[in-house]
Amino acid sequence: MNYTQQLRDVPKKHDFFIGFDSDGCVFDTMELKHKECFCPAVIKHMGCQAVSKAAREVWDFVNLYSKTRGCNRFVAIQHFRDLLRERKDVQDRNFTVLELKSLDAWVERETKLSNPTLALEVEKTGDKELQRMLSWSTEVNARVTDMVSGVSPFPKVMDVLQKAAIRADMIVVSQTPLEALEREWEENSMTPYVSLIAGQEHGTKSEHIHFATEGKGYGTDKVLKVGDAPGDFKAAMDNKALFYPIIPGQEEMSWKRLADEGLERFFNGTFAGEYQQKLIKEFDNALPEHPPWSA
Repeated sequence: MNYTQQLRDVPKKHDFFIGFDSDGCVFDTMELKHKECFCPAVIKHMGCQAVSKAAREVWDFVNLYSKTRGCNRFVAIQHFRDLLRERKDVQDRNFTVLELKSLDAWVERETKLSNPTLALEVEKTGDKELQRMLSWSTEVNARVTDMVSGVSPFPKVMDVLQKAAIRADMIVVSQTPLEALEREWEENSMTPYVSLIAGQEHGTKSEHIHFATEGKGYGTDKVLKVGDAPGDFKAAMDNKALFYPIIPGQEEMSWKRLADEGLERFFNGTFAGEYQQKLIKEFDNALPEHPPWSA
């Protein structure tokens, strides 16, 4: 399947375009997925049973409570390895963290960091380290399918989608696997509001916005990215788009503000400048760069 072409084929029906992140932004799924699905699987497949408490703290910091929140899962493994290796309590136990050189090389050269592309790489190379990563990621997906259901969108999300759909073309811009995204949006009858659900198979978030908007004549300040992670902000900046943050820990307030004022500012041309900068400053202050144990 040509995922890039799917993005290019998103029809332009309105003058405005909005890309929504999903996990932790539209849905309150980040804590559930990382603490119940990702982290147990990473402790198992990375062999971190002997330092499980430290491993859990590191995984949660990387994926929930820091500026790397929301990054691709394979990039998260790299951050996890690096921070776990630096911890004194891990060093004191003479615990050796996996090096993952093959993963580093694959992440460096591959733009679509997903299970299908990793499976092709494993099939081609027979690399045991990459097979370990694929086994981990496959188990994560199975755990998510088994564990994550019945999660509704944050309050005011539906209000925003209903208001925005009248004036904007909208897609999902996420690094979650497509199967989970489609299931969660369909489960909540939200699929009709978006032209496309783009997941990790479609490439990076920056690529999602680029290919979905390129050459379609959306004017300056007519493209908005809504997200809860620095990767969403980067995707907006890479495309010279506007950014509205769903601030971690303040999701309900953030959605209410978007419904009550942010959306109208976007449509009437008063979003850019002072208003957006105030939001970005709040967002930046909400997520630390360095872990508490390094202080």
